[in-house]
Amino acid sequence: AHREVTEAWLKKHNFKYHGLLMGKPRGGNYHWIDNHIVKATRFKGKFTDLVVKTHEIEVFKR
Repeated sequence: AHREVTEAWLKKHNFKYHGLLMGKPRGGNYHWIDNHIVKATRFKGKFTDLVVKTHEIEVFKR
């Protein structure tokens, strides 16, 4: 069910992609082969309810 919902959202928002990897590979042991740079991130916190935050940032003048 997650794949169908995700693909529908991507299509609705004209998000281009080549493939979708769904689910967590067994034991986290897997290899990714591609001709482009692939980066991975590991989240070590706790998944909690989302909160709204406002931040001020500095940007370069145009």
